[in-house]
Formats: sequence, C-alpha cells, structure tokens
Amino acid sequence: MVVCQCNRLTHAQITAVIAAGASRPAEVYAGCGCGAQCGCCCRTILDLLRGGEGACQSS
Repeated sequence: MVVCQCNRLTHAQITAVIAAGASRPAEVYAGCGCGAQCGCCCRTILDLLRGGEGACQSS
C-alpha cells in the first residue's frame, strides 16, 4: 500500500526503514532517500513509528 503519494513510499518501505533503526519521520524519509513534501503522510509515519498499523491516509 502506498503511504506517501508525493514520494511513492510504500508501507513495506517505511516499516523496513523503521526496523533498521529510524525513530523520527525525518529519519524515515532520509532512509528512503527522499524528504517530506506535502506532509500528509506524517501522521501515518508517526503511527508506524509508535508501533501502530498505520491508518491509510486518503484525500
């Protein structure tokens, strides 16, 4: 599932970066080789960082 539309980041990519040690959204973006764009995915990334499932953010 795509979590970040701007950077085309998937749930799997984000969880892999978190498993590798990322602990903040900026570290997740850096680990994926990109940066925050519009910020709409930040809530989902924060939820994943806190151990949640990450609700799909649709707009």
